[in-house]
Amino acid sequence: MASTPGPTVSADPDWEGVRLHVVSGKGGTGKTTVAAALALALAAEGGRTLLIEVEGRQGIAELFGISALPYEERKVATVSQARLGLPGNGQGELFALAIDTEQALLEYLEMFYKLGRAGKALQKVGFVDFATTIAPGVRDVLLTGKACEAARRKGPDGRRTYDAIVMDAPPTGRLTRFLNVNAEVAGLARFGPIHGQAQAVMRVLKSPETAVHFVTLLEEMPVQETVDGVADLSAAQLPVGGVLVNMVRPPILDAAAVAAVEGDHREEVALALGEAGLGGRSRKPETVRAAVEPLLDPLLAQAREHAERVELERAQRADLQQLKLPTYELPLLGEGVDLGGLYRLAGELKRQGAA
Repeated sequence: MASTPGPTVSADPDWEGVRLHVVSGKGGTGKTTVAAALALALAAEGGRTLLIEVEGRQGIAELFGISALPYEERKVATVSQARLGLPGNGQGELFALAIDTEQALLEYLEMFYKLGRAGKALQKVGFVDFATTIAPGVRDVLLTGKACEAARRKGPDGRRTYDAIVMDAPPTGRLTRFLNVNAEVAGLARFGPIHGQAQAVMRVLKSPETAVHFVTLLEEMPVQETVDGVADLSAAQLPVGGVLVNMVRPPILDAAAVAAVEGDHREEVALALGEAGLGGRSRKPETVRAAVEPLLDPLLAQAREHAERVELERAQRADLQQLKLPTYELPLLGEGVDLGGLYRLAGELKRQGAA
């Protein structure tokens, strides 16, 4: 299924029933931005959404213009449908968490081994860094485990603490290894708490309540990584979600239009530029032509470049369509992504049925 922008909100979102949304993508595709926009879109319907960062870059804090997030779940926004430019009275809360590997391991040791002050001593002598360096699978169990725990957590009333979790996951190149924690720790721990934790994590990750989404650009390398990532997840029997195409620029000219301009219509373009005032006040065709002639070749060079990009993007779209996955397109925001732009992207995802 391919989704395209529209004026109304889908009454039947593509990911209804999914509680844990894992967002990955090649570096430079705007993965963290899209993850945050998806979290806002999910929160706007009502209830509580948690946005989790696992790479320690504090990208969420930067996007929302707040101080660095501690290792605790903190409310970062109250989100309404009206704030996203959508009809309806829905309103929810968005929380965020930046997972610290060291703190997560100490929390784990306290939970399963009741180490207490001894755990702090291990931290001081560098055991935590040592453990997660020689056994990276343990680190990934801790990171994914925290997200899965949040997805399963219930309050005293028996209701889920969060209606949706969005994880800003590592880049596509190491995503399958990051998520396939059971295989990663199999040789390290065949029984005991770590083994049990890995199995519990895999039960959540492979359940119908989880979907792994890929962020890409309409460029060859990001699209190829997306295609490869989908294949890797499928081989590992992990649930593939959708494709979120970021920074899409609207086509202005196609190759046929440029060819026409360079051929029979070059004179008409020169006159049009003159009528637009680029030839000065003179109305004599020869004077106008002399004034705008230096502008024609640079303008046509830019038009050719634009047309070539449009053709390349068309080819990349065709490759993505071969995946037969729900696909959403987000516009390029010319002046970068500020908080207002983030809400705009969230509104686009909501309109297209991604949330």
